[in-house]
Amino acid sequence: MTTELTVLALAGILQAIQFAVFSVAANLQVGPKVAMGPRDNPPALTGTAGRLQRALNNHFEGLILFTLAVVVVTMGQQGSTLTATCAWIYLIARIFYIPAYVLGWTPGRSLIWAIGFAATMMMILAALF
Repeated sequence: MTTELTVLALAGILQAIQFAVFSVAANLQVGPKVAMGPRDNPPALTGTAGRLQRALNNHFEGLILFTLAVVVVTMGQQGSTLTATCAWIYLIARIFYIPAYVLGWTPGRSLIWAIGFAATMMMILAALF
């Protein structure tokens, strides 16, 4: 398996861990009756649970572009030291993004996000050129 695909698999595991942590925090905030209910009117999550939810949603969005980058690099057989390094930078940025979001690091959270986004775009550009 290529480095880029390995990192994509690890990013998927990170997403699952984020989902589990968010779920526990959200369930603790809203209680079992709401958590197991139909959620016709989803509760607004606040504090840590709300931040975990937003960080999770942000990773879903980032993971779409990162997956696209990995597919382009892998299917185009354009893997290189640069694309492998960018993949690792993306994953490391995503790992740091979670506490940055939950703890409200400003402007650190945005800088960390930008690093991960730039690494993803660099992978796509490297595959094209």
